[in-house]
Amino acid sequence: MSKIFVKDYLLTQNNFIERCKNLINEKFKNTPTFFVHSYGCQGNVSEGEKIEGILKEIGFLKVNSLNDANLIILNSCAIREKAENKFFSHLGNVLNLKNSSGDKIVGVCGCMVQQNHILKKIKESFPSVNLVFGTHVIDKLPEFLFNILTNSKMQCFNISSEENIVENIPILRTSRIKALVPISYGCNNFCSYCIVPYVKGRERSRDFKIIVNEVKGLVEKGYKEITLLGQNVNSYGKDLNLNNAFLKLLQEINLIKGEFKVRFMTSHPKDFSKELIEGISKCNKVCKHFHLPVQSGCDEILKNMNRKYTKKQYLEIIDYIKFLMPKATFSTDIIVGFPGETYENFKETLELVKKVKFNAIYNFIYSKRIGTKAAEMEDLIKKEEKTKWLEELIKTQNEISYENNKKYVGKIENVFFEDVLNGDENFMVGKTEGNIMVTCKKDEKKIGNFCDVEITKAHRTKLEGKLI
Repeated sequence: MSKIFVKDYLLTQNNFIERCKNLINEKFKNTPTFFVHSYGCQGNVSEGEKIEGILKEIGFLKVNSLNDANLIILNSCAIREKAENKFFSHLGNVLNLKNSSGDKIVGVCGCMVQQNHILKKIKESFPSVNLVFGTHVIDKLPEFLFNILTNSKMQCFNISSEENIVENIPILRTSRIKALVPISYGCNNFCSYCIVPYVKGRERSRDFKIIVNEVKGLVEKGYKEITLLGQNVNSYGKDLNLNNAFLKLLQEINLIKGEFKVRFMTSHPKDFSKELIEGISKCNKVCKHFHLPVQSGCDEILKNMNRKYTKKQYLEIIDYIKFLMPKATFSTDIIVGFPGETYENFKETLELVKKVKFNAIYNFIYSKRIGTKAAEMEDLIKKEEKTKWLEELIKTQNEISYENNKKYVGKIENVFFEDVLNGDENFMVGKTEGNIMVTCKKDEKKIGNFCDVEITKAHRTKLEGKLI
């Protein structure tokens, strides 16, 4: 087990921060602007907030349009082929904009550029990109930008084997009421289909006290919903030789004074112990919504995926959660058409979905990732067939979601209202503790607060209600 080194952002970058500020003042007549676009998961969104925090600190101003930005950074995601294709399409459009304006700096970062074949493609097909940097070196962005501003050649800083965690990186949060707090980085699981351990590195846990203090600070600033992030939050602290560290972290955060709720994702079923379930049931500030990716309901496929649990074990976890927390809700991830999967295997997944009655499923057709074990497996099922399976799964889940939501009609739910409803400013939108969307007639004073709502109507993906 490698030792994790905790570094301080300011100690390593303070010199470059000041040099960047001075250089920016010399090179730009007006305050330079930036635009950052993050693809993929909430972990990527969190890293995007750090990139924005650094840029603001060294003198850039955030804008909401590519056209208005002097600096554009695309923060990539490598989880599926569709995300990669979307990224390259977007990159092409950004570079066309750069070439037509002549005064833009374009950077790419994130999981994708941790892969050698992607780095090669960027160098060969997109040579006008100015900066490439990977997930391990976000903290060195001031240094990279100083190099860019003093050297017109493409700068690449992507592959790094450093086993460190850098703290005190400035963060420009996208919300004033909701916050993402990573508790670990990387992954040790090596599921056969997943590229994450290869691009994010091995699992590295943040210091317990630093996390708790960060959450305390956010609550003091008025944040009402804190989401703890990790590729596998349940295994938090194992690399630090801490026992039951994730449960202890939740219990410590639960003691923080203030009106707020805590969510977490993502959990791995193999590490979801009875002790953790029992502990969560007693934490009143921890939301009783569980995103627990199952990926398949077939033991043969689960084994080939290297998931390290069986269907029976997964259902036992669900049943125990339901026993201790009857109002708990569930969501999951499912991969359709994994190499070697047959329709009979897929039907086992359908049966599991019907048994658990998830509130939501994030389902995807298997996407081959170069460098993973699954990429070497024989895959005989055509995409057209897999698409039919996916449609069947979606139809099944849609029926379940609607039936689940109908049960809330006439009941009182506590809802955290987050914002005005997109597309209709007469309504506001929020979520129940169970992560179900609720819309209600707008009351500006209620946005950013927890309110009791009587549910009046159910839809497949949301509920409607009126304030009590």
